[in-house]
Amino acid sequence: MTLLTGARERWVRTGGVELCVAEVGDPRRPTVVLVHGYPDSKEVWSEVAARLAEHFHVVAYDVRGHGRSTAPRPLRGGFTLEKLTDDFLAVADAVSPDRPVHLVGHDWGSVQAWEFATVRRTEGRIASFTSMSGPSLDHFGHWINSRVKRPTPRRVGQLLGQGARSWYVYLLQTPVLPELAWRGPLGKRWPRVLERVEKVPRGDYPTSSLPSDAAHGAWLYRDNVRPRLRRPRTDAYAHAPVQIVTPLDDRFLSERLHDGLEQWVPQLTRRTVRAGHWIPRTRPDQLASWIEEFVTSVDSGRSPVVASGRHAERFGGQLVLVTGAGSGIGRATALAFAEAGARVVAVDRNAEAAARTAESSRLAGAPEAWAEAVDVSDEQAMEKLAERVTTAYGVVDVLVNNAGIGLSGSFFDTTPEDWKKVLDVNLWGVIHGCRLFGRRMAERGQGGHIVNVASAAAYQPSRALPAYSTSKAAVLMLSECLRAELAGQGIGVTAVCPGFVNTAITSTAHFAGVDAGEEKRLQQRAARLYGLRNYPPEKVAAAIVRAVVRNDAVVPVTAEARGARWLSRFAPGVLRRIARVKPPM
Repeated sequence: MTLLTGARERWVRTGGVELCVAEVGDPRRPTVVLVHGYPDSKEVWSEVAARLAEHFHVVAYDVRGHGRSTAPRPLRGGFTLEKLTDDFLAVADAVSPDRPVHLVGHDWGSVQAWEFATVRRTEGRIASFTSMSGPSLDHFGHWINSRVKRPTPRRVGQLLGQGARSWYVYLLQTPVLPELAWRGPLGKRWPRVLERVEKVPRGDYPTSSLPSDAAHGAWLYRDNVRPRLRRPRTDAYAHAPVQIVTPLDDRFLSERLHDGLEQWVPQLTRRTVRAGHWIPRTRPDQLASWIEEFVTSVDSGRSPVVASGRHAERFGGQLVLVTGAGSGIGRATALAFAEAGARVVAVDRNAEAAARTAESSRLAGAPEAWAEAVDVSDEQAMEKLAERVTTAYGVVDVLVNNAGIGLSGSFFDTTPEDWKKVLDVNLWGVIHGCRLFGRRMAERGQGGHIVNVASAAAYQPSRALPAYSTSKAAVLMLSECLRAELAGQGIGVTAVCPGFVNTAITSTAHFAGVDAGEEKRLQQRAARLYGLRNYPPEKVAAAIVRAVVRNDAVVPVTAEARGARWLSRFAPGVLRRIARVKPPM
């Protein structure tokens, strides 16, 4: 089986083995070499390679003893980092004899690629290196030594935590048993394990060579781990720019392994992604985007452009869509994600306001930002928006359903038309967004996050807000239901309940049962009261970004929202008594 349909294959002989090398894309373009990990073959890269081939000459090869490459004889001593470096140089010379290559490694592909990127004999052959889920054994050895020699409670905890995650390394050091397991029951069950535990789609991966690949690959650990961890190199400095992609939910490697990496890598770019270990299969879109951006920047002679915001490692290059982005919380949220390096789609029914937010997003750090004028209550308009955004910009990674309107007045003063308007925007607008953009996230199968902006009114009853509170309570429950349904697909759902925030919603809110003059007076009074509270929308935006990073379920933002949330859970009777009080309006 080849890497991709239409891939060109060649065989490269080196050190007594023949390596199967697959190529896609135009050979005249910069060459990107993909190195797979354990117990994989080059097919683990098929989804990433397909995306990169539009811009680069993409090469992937089966590591010795894996896939269609032959195994060394004898196996013992045949998988040392020195021999793996020989293999890489032979492949690089065959596919790109005149130009350095851009190296990308995952798992053990990254472990060995760290060797390639730090030994002197490969200097000048590597233009850049993107590493994921695989540390340098030398750096790892120094990381362990620093924690053993200078222990603190935190450092000891990190050491013990990584030791527990590395349970499989100890098993692979045992003779014979790993080979028997892989050629027996484990080899048969491994695809199902990946599907259930790591949410890895099958497709053309893993290939039928898995049992022998895994059996041979055990020697990667036996030939290298103990010697390097005992005596790590002291000259393991990277001689090319390095991009680290860290999956935050990796079951095998702690993100703390890369602490202090700057001392070994003069030109370091960091990225994080909310995903498990096998990100070449579960997050190919995001990986391909980051690799393309990194390779292009290095080839152009520029330093890689990474936003400097607090969460830039997490959201750089991701696509974030925010409704109600023309002002208030929506605008602040769009700018917060822009500062983190995300691409932003600012949606608002006011076209000019949406355009201003998009322009401000570009100034704030978004590599790209677009404005869309849409009424979220219009189902057909939202369907067209979803199709347009997906076609032009891609599948949304983070959706923020923020658009909403205010409505105050007693239940009997609230007309059916009032009810329809507030539910159409506050509830149906959220439903349309979740259904249209959330479905595309689920179909893509690469995770994502949905944020629905509810309100503290969702759990705090009020005699003055029956319609508004009902709409927001529905948004809260919808979010809880969606979170349960989408959890297995790696899609997080958060309900954000801001509280009293100084935005324009008070000056545009409708007051039922009063004439125009009285409504204007009540709007102005509400605006003054919210102004006195003076809680800025930027703090809500920061809470939204933080909630996506943490994958929080429900986020009350202001002190009064948190207090009401606590009362709703532990003293609901108090809230009911407060609800009877006539508001100062």
